[in-house]
Amino acid sequence: MPTEFVIEAKTYPTFGAFRISRSSVNSVHVVQVNLHHQGATGRGECRPYPRYNQTVESVIAALEAHRANVESDDIEAVLAKLPKGPARNALESAWIDLRAKLSGLTAAELMGVKQPIARETAFTLSWGSVDEMAKAATDAAAYPWLKIKIGAGGLAQVLAVASARPDARLIIDANEALTTSDLPSFLAELADLNIALIEQPLPADHEENLPETALVICADEGLHSIDDLARLWAQGYRAVNVKLDKCGGPLAALDLIREARVMGFTVMAGCMVGSSLAMAPMLTLESLCDVIDLDGPLLLATDIEDGLIYDGANVSPPSKTLWG
Repeated sequence: MPTEFVIEAKTYPTFGAFRISRSSVNSVHVVQVNLHHQGATGRGECRPYPRYNQTVESVIAALEAHRANVESDDIEAVLAKLPKGPARNALESAWIDLRAKLSGLTAAELMGVKQPIARETAFTLSWGSVDEMAKAATDAAAYPWLKIKIGAGGLAQVLAVASARPDARLIIDANEALTTSDLPSFLAELADLNIALIEQPLPADHEENLPETALVICADEGLHSIDDLARLWAQGYRAVNVKLDKCGGPLAALDLIREARVMGFTVMAGCMVGSSLAMAPMLTLESLCDVIDLDGPLLLATDIEDGLIYDGANVSPPSKTLWG
């Protein structure tokens, strides 16, 4: 029986504008893949990202180019041909979900990892004025981990959030907005704060080593595959943010996480803003991750049906209906 291959573009509005150093959005555009086979359906979702010159149209075109092979159930061969990125992630996620539903096994069992448990996720504060971010931090009192989006000159916002929430562990995410000249002084100002990670302070293609610091600096935009790990370690990164849409899917993420752990990196399970369907495969790998940043659905005005259950800062594993 051939596999029915359905590709859909979806748009999810956000709770107000979601702003980072280089952009602001009021909605996110995603691509969802459905694989129907023998009465079961496997699903996956990805978010094409402009930072990497991706669009909904380009992702759909990449998937459509392999329709015949997908429908003839030669999905493993398609995955081997697709480059690392969102199209591969959506298809691989749907394929694992379908295999789980057809076999009666869980996705965790198929991937050889522990069954996921509820974990505490960080909650993201959008880049804004000092007063806006201080208020947002106070309003997010239920979240012990706060991820602070900043741009150039964002030190005042960091200090304001730290003052408003001295109890919170902070992840500072500059999204490549800082420079090699201003980074040392920026880090020095954070020395006495409750900082867990400094995420991608410099442009991903920087060649200089990071300044010496006791703070843990995390690669995000600079990490796409296992091949990047040695360079990042040599530059001084000691943590990595693993996202399915960058590395190309749950199995690629699993290999990347295992190698990163062997090398000594702190591993963060990260996400693009998207629905619970996009978070579920990464949450299934939570047992291998030190930090969980899977709050994407909390930033949306609406989520997919049967979405993840968030109880304050705790996010539970996906139901079988959602994924895996």
